Amino acid sequence: MSDDLEFSINENTFSKLLSLKKETGFAEKGWDEWFNHFFSQNSGQSTQDQIEKTMQKLHYESFDEWIQNFALNLNDIWKESSARELSPTNPKYSDEKHSAIVIGRGPSIKRHNHLELIAKSNYQGSIVCCDGALINVLSAGITPDKFPNFYVVTVDPYLHAQKFYDDKIVDKYGSNITGIFSTITKPSTVERARKADIKIHWLHTLFDYGEGKKSFNHISALLVRAKNHSNGLPAIQTGGNVGTSSWFISWQILKNSTVSIIGINHGWEEDDSWETIISHGRKADQRVYGKNISIDVNRNNPAFQKLFKKIYNPEFKCYCILDPLFQFYSTALKEFIARSPSWLTTINATEGGSIFGERIKCMTLKQFLTKSHN
Repeated sequence: MSDDLEFSINENTFSKLLSLKKETGFAEKGWDEWFNHFFSQNSGQSTQDQIEKTMQKLHYESFDEWIQNFALNLNDIWKESSARELSPTNPKYSDEKHSAIVIGRGPSIKRHNHLELIAKSNYQGSIVCCDGALINVLSAGITPDKFPNFYVVTVDPYLHAQKFYDDKIVDKYGSNITGIFSTITKPSTVERARKADIKIHWLHTLFDYGEGKKSFNHISALLVRAKNHSNGLPAIQTGGNVGTSSWFISWQILKNSTVSIIGINHGWEEDDSWETIISHGRKADQRVYGKNISIDVNRNNPAFQKLFKKIYNPEFKCYCILDPLFQFYSTALKEFIARSPSWLTTINATEGGSIFGERIKCMTLKQFLTKSHN
């Protein structure tokens, strides 16, 4: 088998990578050579530090779009509800049954039939659904009819998130779903959720608050408080993805003392195709992410192996492969969990992936559901 590998990535992501490649002087050079440069330019930094620096640079290329989204959302933000209204008045932090299940769409969901297990259970806690999982979750029978404390979360500011709501089953159950949206969400996404009668609740997502009064987070908060929301909106860190955001929302806003996560692998299974792994799932989901572009790389390149490293999960006794995004996401979530309040218990019931370590309890979803009923 050839060492060379062709993979596909989303056109928008490709344009950002191409811009960064050109900016660093590698416009006319190969991708393998640029990967090597990626790791050699800051030899004193760890791989994770280099990945984090690059991801932040890529994200900030969309800064203008985030501001535009906020500006277009502002009138609706003033008229609609704050996510703060979802916080209970007297949270019972010591009540073990006051819990939430955060549902992502990682590969372990299908492998372990997690949606079917929840649908057939008598779970009484909150369902906090990442937007990308919403259609599959509802289709599996996890609906607000059976699980009335049902929430969906969107923090992604890009157009593809609109398709997560564009389905008849969302229209069927939307009036009983509570939606939690970032102020920089694409307006068309929020409008599609409104069309399904999902009740909109707003919050801020933190990304440049370290810049103080000149930060967009500070300025947007002042604008929101200028009318109706005198106390402002709650603000959360995101870890760069909706799964980590949903974990934050589950305890920081909904005040659940136990948060179990499923489908948040932040890593690929060993037997996932390399095309899927290297394109971060875009090749497998062109309905959402649109046009793909091919790139040739050498999979035996040492720089490539750092970008797509394999790790062992001792809790579930399995390996997973982390692409650069998942290295960034995984490290952030594990650090957040380690620093979370002492009254919070985080349970990884994903049964795979990269989320294990300090203050993370690992168990199967079946074990969690059994425990939560006792």
